[in-house]
Amino acid sequence: MSEVKTAQEEVSDQAKTENVAVEKAATVATPARTPRKTSSVKAVGSTGGNAAAAKKAPAKTKAAKATKGKASGKSSDAGKNGQNDGAASVRKQPLKTKFYEERLAKLQIELVKLQEWIKFKKLKVVVLFEGRDAAGKGGTIKRITESLSPRVTRVAALPAPTDREQTQWYFQRYVQHLPAGGEMVLFDRSWYNRAGVERVMGFCSDEEYREFLRTCPEFERMLVRSGIILIKYWFSVSNDEQERRFQKRIFRPEKHWKLSPMDLESRARWVEYSKAKDAMFAHTDIKQAPWYVVDGDDKKRARLNVITHLLSMIDYEDLTPEPIVLPPRQDEHGYVRPPISDQTFIPEVY
Repeated sequence: MSEVKTAQEEVSDQAKTENVAVEKAATVATPARTPRKTSSVKAVGSTGGNAAAAKKAPAKTKAAKATKGKASGKSSDAGKNGQNDGAASVRKQPLKTKFYEERLAKLQIELVKLQEWIKFKKLKVVVLFEGRDAAGKGGTIKRITESLSPRVTRVAALPAPTDREQTQWYFQRYVQHLPAGGEMVLFDRSWYNRAGVERVMGFCSDEEYREFLRTCPEFERMLVRSGIILIKYWFSVSNDEQERRFQKRIFRPEKHWKLSPMDLESRARWVEYSKAKDAMFAHTDIKQAPWYVVDGDDKKRARLNVITHLLSMIDYEDLTPEPIVLPPRQDEHGYVRPPISDQTFIPEVY
């Protein structure tokens, strides 16, 4: 855990340095303001001033707050302005590749330690990855599982339900993928499909949707009471960044499979998805299983932040075994290999 804290402090230090550089650049670029108005307001506030000036100050403050509120916007309006559908955040400079790879390597070592702790303590961990299309869910999942054992950490990315599954209890197809003791399951999309794509695209009825909002919090409370550690991430991405990533998928053949008809429809129904997300949060952001929002505009930062947060959610210990000594190779004792010509090798094209 100490290494995770160290990584957090280093990332924080770099972010502070970048912000200071940005602030200095903004100071140089911004023309000097006239100090007369500021000094007069301060004088009124400190000495009392006249009654008329004192009354005008709050009015200006309210007007400034109103202007600021309109500029920042909220979830459903944020998509129109190119901002994230979560809280508005200051744009940071991209992480350097070398720094990102070094931090990622250290965090992946900590993930291996977490994996051994889950096995040792027979923990049951469920992590949900939800959010906008092209927000970075899949890439983050890949970085998490890259160094982990598939026997301990599994990814559940379910296809569209079959005709039989459509007649089942809605949560039934997901329950069979829940972990046993000593396992962690990462859901790439989950039962929240009903509150998102199914609601917006009309794949479920209004009654089914309302029933989901009623039963989902109780379902998740049941999971937590049964001993499952449930962690939910919502990946937010701005309108402009999502469009840039979609265009990249269009013009790169190896990424065509990532662009489904549902993804294209999500662009056309951006505001409807925002409203669905707001309603989902209002009903399912519960104390036992809260939502954690991830700013997905910068993929590298998002991955490091999610892994760091995931490690902080489980109090694990280092179970790294003693250094391994490789035993000597067994003597052949007269063993004779068959001729190479009897074996079929693949063509050496490269």
